[in-house]
Amino acid sequence: MLRRFSPLALLLLTSVPLLAGDAGFAFQDKAGEYLDVLLDGKPAVRFMYAFDTSTPARQHDTYKPYLHVFDAEGFAPITKGPGRQFTHHRGIFIGWNKVTVDGKTMDLWHMKNTSMVHQKFGEQKAGADNATFTALINWNDAANKPVLEEERTFTIRRGPAPLRLTIDFTSKLKAANDTKLDGDPEHAGIHYRPADEVDKSKTVYVFPKENAEPTKEVDYAWVGETYSLKGKLYSIVHVNHPGNPKNTRYSAYRDYGRFGAFPVTTIKAGETATFKYRFLVADGEMPKADVIQKSADEFTGAATPSPVPPLTVKAVPPPKEKK
Repeated sequence: MLRRFSPLALLLLTSVPLLAGDAGFAFQDKAGEYLDVLLDGKPAVRFMYAFDTSTPARQHDTYKPYLHVFDAEGFAPITKGPGRQFTHHRGIFIGWNKVTVDGKTMDLWHMKNTSMVHQKFGEQKAGADNATFTALINWNDAANKPVLEEERTFTIRRGPAPLRLTIDFTSKLKAANDTKLDGDPEHAGIHYRPADEVDKSKTVYVFPKENAEPTKEVDYAWVGETYSLKGKLYSIVHVNHPGNPKNTRYSAYRDYGRFGAFPVTTIKAGETATFKYRFLVADGEMPKADVIQKSADEFTGAATPSPVPPLTVKAVPPPKEKK
């Protein structure tokens, strides 16, 4: 029997896009702008890769790629894009404010007369439980000459509960000439920045030891943050891989929520440095330490389970950031 639809029903049917891979992970690319990783038909993360010099404003908004993390409904990012407080802080991002090549130092954090330009995508795989993609990116000096070539890979997985997402980040940086990556914990490294509308009075950081002093100590296995955005709590854990450079400092004390790892290293001409981090995303309160440590052990390949660490929980007030 032929089924008849009313005009209103036809309108509703045609206005809802049928997304490939409504169950599990899938990709949806807005060419030249961003790549969405969909989970069960909804954006889970969005890789912003546009580079547009048509106007100064557009160039400012697109001078470096970064990863947005979305809310559970897929409606909006819970991370920050360009503009507002510290415009160069964007989602999950990487950079150093002191990149020295042949005696010349450039700023690939604030992006002063520099740029990170997406070239193309490499491997992309999506399935029921995870999605992986690689972006090839040139880090350019003021003359638009690449000083570093990057392979930036993200792997996104479901949970496991109480986590909503697990995001693995790997950056492979190949140097054209001897290059030093340096700066300070506030303006260099691999960081996470919540959306600008956070309630700054409710930001809390968690450290995997008693009496933690992040301004003095190095090489934390992980650091966590809980922040409030439009009345909802989100918790993020930044996991440090043991293969990353030693003496890494964590900047984790700002009320607006930007936090991350600051490694320093030198890359010889023609050689590659690799940085690996994991981001755990939970809606609501911070997961318990045993949940975090289990995921960290899985990420780092620990042969035996690590002891569950004692915690230091610190609310901010922070010192003022100079720039």
